[in-house]
Amino acid sequence: MKRITKLLLLTLCASAPAMAQEEDSRMTAAERSEAIYASGYDRFRVGGYGEILANFMDYGINRFQRPQGNDKDHRIAVSIPRFIVAFDYKFNSRWILGAEIEFEAGGTGTAYELENTENGEYETEVEKGGEVALEQFHITRLIHPAFNVRAGHLIVPVGLTNEHHEPINFFGTSRPEGETTIIPSTWHETGIEFFGTFGRDYTRFNYQAQVVAGLNANGFDRNTWVASGKQGIFETDNFTSPAYVARLNYLGVPGLKVGGSFYYCHNTGANSDKPDTYKNIGDIPLRIYTADVQYKNKYVTARANLIYGNLGNSIQLSNANGKLSGLSPYSRVTPIAKHAVSCGGEVGLNLRSLCRDNEKVPVIYPFVRYEYYNPQEDVLSPNTAELRNKVSMWTAGANWFALPNLVVKADYTTRKIGGGDFNSENEFSLAVAYIGWFWSK
Repeated sequence: MKRITKLLLLTLCASAPAMAQEEDSRMTAAERSEAIYASGYDRFRVGGYGEILANFMDYGINRFQRPQGNDKDHRIAVSIPRFIVAFDYKFNSRWILGAEIEFEAGGTGTAYELENTENGEYETEVEKGGEVALEQFHITRLIHPAFNVRAGHLIVPVGLTNEHHEPINFFGTSRPEGETTIIPSTWHETGIEFFGTFGRDYTRFNYQAQVVAGLNANGFDRNTWVASGKQGIFETDNFTSPAYVARLNYLGVPGLKVGGSFYYCHNTGANSDKPDTYKNIGDIPLRIYTADVQYKNKYVTARANLIYGNLGNSIQLSNANGKLSGLSPYSRVTPIAKHAVSCGGEVGLNLRSLCRDNEKVPVIYPFVRYEYYNPQEDVLSPNTAELRNKVSMWTAGANWFALPNLVVKADYTTRKIGGGDFNSENEFSLAVAYIGWFWSK
């Protein structure tokens, strides 16, 4: 997950780097990079974020099991979606180590092995639910505000949620459902990144350009499109067909951030566990385009985003994935769509601002969010789409910021499935989330 650094503050509040530039004329380029990207501690710091979640649902566990959609049911679920510990260490003012470890769903993960001595079958051991994962581990070389280098295990900044995935950066009790359905979240891969800021006083634009491990077509399926294609279940990732990622944000207006990203992998099939899986198909290219906007002032916070994806050779890929080994960790549910889409927006109102910023009034943001997503937006003939993957949903609730970095959330969500042709799904959710640096030196 993305380091909780001044870079995050830079993208959220355009005023922060502007203040850092007041003494810019006396700084070298390296010192300006340090001031923008790595301020706030001298040598070492430890922090992180986490969430606690409860869901009260009126629907069953499988939308695809009955002709009418999900059965009407009454279920309650509690979970620890994630607990993250983050570390930053400065070797000096120009070389910085960053790392994050995620404990997901409160447990340890699953270990897979590909036993080539046993006909190439998969073997797995599951000792406890959940996952422990190294979300980030990278070395950064600060050179100049306009150009810096980072290498290691990185966040892939595709989409608004991946770039700002920490729980105080979205209103709902859960991350936006559309984005997390069709692309990985939080998306992290191993590779190299070039990043920086430019424009007046290095505050108008920031960018990221990456070459990272590409997605694996083995994991693409009907219900989640390419979201399950992230590598990482083996000790090493295939880098046969790397992915190229670019993101650009405009920050020239106080409180406003307008951004977009692009992801391209020439042949996701080349990253398959077994090289022969797609040998008769040819290339399986993947392109993902995103656009997003955020605006925040003392009264209102608003966000909107769009993701559109294009997958090549989807018919041949569907046929091949439907024949994967039953012992593999992949779903094998097909057909896989050529195009997938997700769009949504949310707006929240700061009640304290309506009370002349009276400190006795709690900081509460009532909000509303709309989302539409479909991992099968366009399925090529002769295959047909599963209409139950087409979802439009409204979420309304409130966020109480008990502290600036501690939030209590409550919301109600209703989903319309397949344009209303199937049973709706409704739920009420509660969550507590935090983010912060615990100690620095």
